[in-house]
Amino acid sequence: MRELYTQVIMDHYKKPRNHGEIENPDIEEHLLNPLCGDEVTVYAKFDGDKVAEASFTGRGCSISQASASMMTERLVGKSREGAEAEIESFKNMMTGDEEFPDDEDELAALKGIIQYPSRIRCATLSWDAFQRGLDGN
Repeated sequence: MRELYTQVIMDHYKKPRNHGEIENPDIEEHLLNPLCGDEVTVYAKFDGDKVAEASFTGRGCSISQASASMMTERLVGKSREGAEAEIESFKNMMTGDEEFPDDEDELAALKGIIQYPSRIRCATLSWDAFQRGLDGN
């Protein structure tokens, strides 16, 4: 199972989904993890109350970049409220306060990270940036 998780993370790292800037975004939020140097900028456009587009740019470890890629796929099509719920749920999973989804869900690939507290920030960086963007809009 661990090998499968590694494959999922490396696939998103090497071939990130929704990577790049969005023109005239409704959300543009940049965060830096000063402990390791990971950085991410998230972008989103809304169509009414729904996330119509979500993307990211940045650099960092495979965990931070794969998590950002997974996040963009997860949030597109969600309402603001739905996006906030997804972000809260993910952050709760990363702190052990909530169960990870079943093994068929790509986010399950990140569950091993909770054994390494110093890496949790890598996984949550883009999710925190998106939440800040929602809070500011």
